[in-house]
Amino acid sequence: MTRFRAGLVGTGAIAEHHAAALRGLENVELVGVVDLDPARAQAFAERVGSRAYPSLAALREAGASVIHVLTPPDSHADVACSALELGCHVLVEKPLATSVEDCRRVTAAAESRGLQASVNHSLLYDPQVVKALALVRAGKLGEVVSVDILRGSMYPPYRGGPLPPHYRTPGYPFRDLGIHAFYLFEAFLGPIEEARGFWESRGGDPNLAWDEWRTMVRCRRGMGQVQLSWNVRPMQSQIIIQGTRGVLRLDLFLMFKALRSALPLPKPAERVVNALTDSLQPLIDVPVGVVKFATKVVKPYQGLHGLVRAFYQGLEGGRPPPVALGEATSVVRWVEEVARAADADHAARLARLPALEQAEVLVTGASGALGSEVVKRLAGRRVRLLVRRYPAEIPPGAEVVVGDLGDPEAVERAVRGVKAVIHVGAAMKGGWEEHERGTVVGTRNVVEACQRHGVSKLVHVSSMSVVDWAGSEGGVLSERTADEPRPDDRGPYTRAKLEAEKLVRAAAAAGLPAVILRPGQIFGGRLPLLTPAVARRAGRRWLVLGDGELKLPLVYIDDVVDAVQTALDGPLRGGEVIQLVDPARLTQNQVLAQLLGPGAKVVRLPRAFVFAAGRLTEPLLGLLKRKSPVSGYRLHSALARLDFACENTGLLGWQPRVGLVEGVRRMVPSGTV
Repeated sequence: MTRFRAGLVGTGAIAEHHAAALRGLENVELVGVVDLDPARAQAFAERVGSRAYPSLAALREAGASVIHVLTPPDSHADVACSALELGCHVLVEKPLATSVEDCRRVTAAAESRGLQASVNHSLLYDPQVVKALALVRAGKLGEVVSVDILRGSMYPPYRGGPLPPHYRTPGYPFRDLGIHAFYLFEAFLGPIEEARGFWESRGGDPNLAWDEWRTMVRCRRGMGQVQLSWNVRPMQSQIIIQGTRGVLRLDLFLMFKALRSALPLPKPAERVVNALTDSLQPLIDVPVGVVKFATKVVKPYQGLHGLVRAFYQGLEGGRPPPVALGEATSVVRWVEEVARAADADHAARLARLPALEQAEVLVTGASGALGSEVVKRLAGRRVRLLVRRYPAEIPPGAEVVVGDLGDPEAVERAVRGVKAVIHVGAAMKGGWEEHERGTVVGTRNVVEACQRHGVSKLVHVSSMSVVDWAGSEGGVLSERTADEPRPDDRGPYTRAKLEAEKLVRAAAAAGLPAVILRPGQIFGGRLPLLTPAVARRAGRRWLVLGDGELKLPLVYIDDVVDAVQTALDGPLRGGEVIQLVDPARLTQNQVLAQLLGPGAKVVRLPRAFVFAAGRLTEPLLGLLKRKSPVSGYRLHSALARLDFACENTGLLGWQPRVGLVEGVRRMVPSGTV
């Protein structure tokens, strides 16, 4: 049997699936891998039982005769041409390149050396798509007139450091996923003749310039439409193929198909028959698919496995590759037309931003609920904002830096030239990766940039969650309360806020002028008063954990902004910690009574029951190797009977100006709960 020796260039996420596909081929041996990051290459090689090499040339010298090009798309053509020049066949991850010129360069290199080159248009080998193409060729749908593709997605958590490719370039998401839709359009409807795209940002992935895409495509034999979304949940991957005799719906995530046919029946009867087939077929396909997936008959990225197998079968039998380079070039042309227009749109918007000059104050997290209020208060000063997306509105006279706190380059641009920094930005949701990037790495980047540029003061907004609530049961929380001893058990928010505050404390001890503010439960503006700390909605009822008599550490948002402004302008600069809680106290029951009135349906769960239920979740979720979000320790912390003292506010010279009573009164008429 002919034996091929393969090498992988690039060890990102898709490389795992290429390696798995190669393991399933008897006539292929994985010689080794190459990556710009030697440590990542070595770790990957150890996982797949191969060897890491320092260069493509070294991989060729080790015997590789086929190269899988798995680098970022803008480098595909260069790597593929280098491999071809070394005498290797190549299989390029989609897209073939990011320009028609580069596609033609790869084609010329392959033809001049008599070598095979192909591209991974993997969905052409997905089992559901293969069946759909067979039905279309058999005429089961009549003449296909349109194809709609609906695809949701979510990128892996970004943990900080240099931005990954999908965040660096606005058009990358469309290059990444739109390519699948475009080659499917050509498979079902013939060559593309026109494509028109639309894009916008809805916040599903704040680091994407555009996270919502729509594209209309006119092909030789019909029309196509694709929706790519990082906002729609649950995620989906559906293809709807509409013909003159039937409509076929494919679900690539749930692995089922449903066919509605034009039948020689009265219309009411036709509707009934189609309703039955449309609902019964998924009931059959989904369990069968689950069994096949569990028994590894169907693998993750099954289409990739099929295409890789077809590529090597073609090499062995002297047959054409599964995807001709001419087909791939046509698709790249149209994908790039849309993606480049989106790139240009974003570049034009950034060009309209005010030039960075000598701002007085930088506000991180400036588009958040608290950060935006801080920015309003600073009106009249020369303020710079660090935000993750192009802002809908820019305050008069403000400068804007678009970037993520986890990206040291963005933070460097934001801090350079400012006199002081108000660091409000932090992760408010997600798992540890999101909190590590947005809060811990973000704060480290801010602190280090402040030190490099000698800012006059850093005002760091921390949280009261960083101290020991459970261990203070029955006592008083103040600035002298010990740090939380079990941050991992309290959850990613507490863990990240504590690590971030420690970074600021250490920097202050080393000479960075800083003040640390620890607000309690902020309400007002865009922040609701009725949160899970008060009660949770359960249908038409409100669920309170415990008897509802816990005192809440409330503070109105305007009063927090007062404290931020006072800290910025005041003399404190030695890393002082200031706790911010209104001296008035409200319990959960009192908040519910004021916001909902006497007729509200409130259910109070006894503390003993709540703690017992929480402890029960720990071993159950432990079987899945997950921490319980309602573990006994987290519940004891959340439901600790405490009072609160702000012992250092005298140092700051702060007292609530609006106050709790007036703040609550402002919330009630607006209906903001």
